[in-house]
Amino acid sequence: MNIYKLALLLRRHYSRISPMQMIAVVFLAIILFGGFLLSLPLSSRSGQWTSYLSSVFTATSATCVTGLTIYDTFTHWSNFGQVVILVLIQVGGLGFMTIASFFFLVANRRIGLKQRLLLAQSLGVDQISGIVRLVYKVLVRTAIIEGVGALILTVRFAFLVPLDRALWWGIFHSISAFCNAGFDVVGAVDVGGSLIPFVGDWVVNLTIIALITLGGLGFFVWDDVLTKRRFRKMAVYTRLVLIISAILALGGGALIALVEWNNPATLGGLPAAEKCLAALFQSVTSRTAGFYSIPQGAMSDSAKAITDALMLVGGSSGSTAGGVKTVTMGVLILAVIAAARGRSRVTVFRRTINAQQVSDAVAVAVLVFGMSFTAGLILSATNGLPLIDCVFETISAIATVGLSTGITPGLNVLSQILLIVLMYFGRVGVMTISLGFLLTNVAEERYRYADTKVMIG
Repeated sequence: MNIYKLALLLRRHYSRISPMQMIAVVFLAIILFGGFLLSLPLSSRSGQWTSYLSSVFTATSATCVTGLTIYDTFTHWSNFGQVVILVLIQVGGLGFMTIASFFFLVANRRIGLKQRLLLAQSLGVDQISGIVRLVYKVLVRTAIIEGVGALILTVRFAFLVPLDRALWWGIFHSISAFCNAGFDVVGAVDVGGSLIPFVGDWVVNLTIIALITLGGLGFFVWDDVLTKRRFRKMAVYTRLVLIISAILALGGGALIALVEWNNPATLGGLPAAEKCLAALFQSVTSRTAGFYSIPQGAMSDSAKAITDALMLVGGSSGSTAGGVKTVTMGVLILAVIAAARGRSRVTVFRRTINAQQVSDAVAVAVLVFGMSFTAGLILSATNGLPLIDCVFETISAIATVGLSTGITPGLNVLSQILLIVLMYFGRVGVMTISLGFLLTNVAEERYRYADTKVMIG
C-alpha cells in the first residue's frame, strides 16, 4: 500500500513538472550517476577510487559536451571509464529524451504529449507536430554521420596504431566531434595534447571539422536543407544559420592566421598550407568543440580574444553545440544595424523579427557574458592567475566548448565547482531559457505604466 501511494505521489508530482524543469532535473541526475560510475576503481587505470568531485567534474563536462578535463582521458580512465564518458557524451549531445525515444520506437511504445513536448524542447523546435518523425530522422542521420566519420578516422589511424586501437579511436573521436564534446583518447601519443600530434594531418583535421560543423548546425537545419535543397526556399532561420556559420568559420580562421602566422609556439613553424589548416581548425573548434591542434596557452592575447568571441557565439539552436548561438548573435547585430540606420524594426530576407525576440536575444547574450566575466574575475582572484586566461576558461565552460589554456587541473576546489555550475548552466540553463522564450506565451499584463524617455548613448 505504501509503495502504491508513493507511486501515485510521484505521478502527481511528475505531472506538475514543466518540460524545462524535467530536462534540468534529468540532466542533473545523469551527471550525478555518471560521476558515481567514474569514481569507481573499475573506471580508473590504477584501479583506485577517483575523488567524487573530480568524477562529477568529468561527468558534467561529458554530459554537457564541454571537454574541460582534470585528468587526461586516456591515461587516467580505464576502458570502462572511457566507455562511460562516451555514453555521457552521446546522451548529452543528442539530449536524453532523443535517446529515450529510440527505445520507445524500438519497443513500439506510444510517446505521450508530455514526452513530445520534451522532445521538441531538446531538439529546439517550437511545435510538436511531426516531432516523432523528426526524432527518427535525427537518430538515423546521426548514426550515419558518426558511422562514416568513425570509418574514415579508423582507416587513417590504422596506419599509425594497431587496428583495435584505431577502431576505438575512430569511434570515440567521431562521436566526440559530432557531439561537439572535445574529449580525446590519443594520450598514448601526447598526454593532454589533444590533436596537436595531427596538426598537419589533412584527413584527421578535415574529418573532425566536418563532424563538428554538422553537429553544430542543428537538427532543424539538417531537415530544412535536405527537404528544401534550394537556398531561397529554406526557412529564414536556416539561411541565417548557414550564412553566419560560414562567416564565423572562415572569418575567424583568417583572423587567427593573421595574428598567429609568425608565432613559433603555434603556427610559426608550420608550412603555409598547414598554417591555414590549423587556423581553420582553431576557428571551427572554438564554436564549442574543444579539440585543438595548437597549444591554447601559447597563443597570443589577440588570438585568445578572437577565440573568446567565437566561443561565446557557439553553434546553432537545437544542435549539439552550446554558446549564445549563431542566430541569437545575428539578431543582435541586425538590431544594432537597424538602430544605427534609424529604423525601429529589425528585418532580414524581407521578413521582420519581432521586438520580443530581439529582447530575448539581448537577455541571453548579456546573461552569458555577465556570468562568464564575473566567474573569470573570481577564478583570477582566488587562484592568482591572469584574468585573460581565467575568462578564457569560464567562457569555455559556459559556452560548453572545452578549450583550455591549461589552468583547469590546478584550480582550487571552489573554482572547479564554479566551472561545474557554468558547464551545467551552459548546456541546460541557456537551452531551457532559450526554449522557454520560444515556446511560452508572455502573460498578458493587467496594467501598464506610462511611457518615459531616457538618454541612450
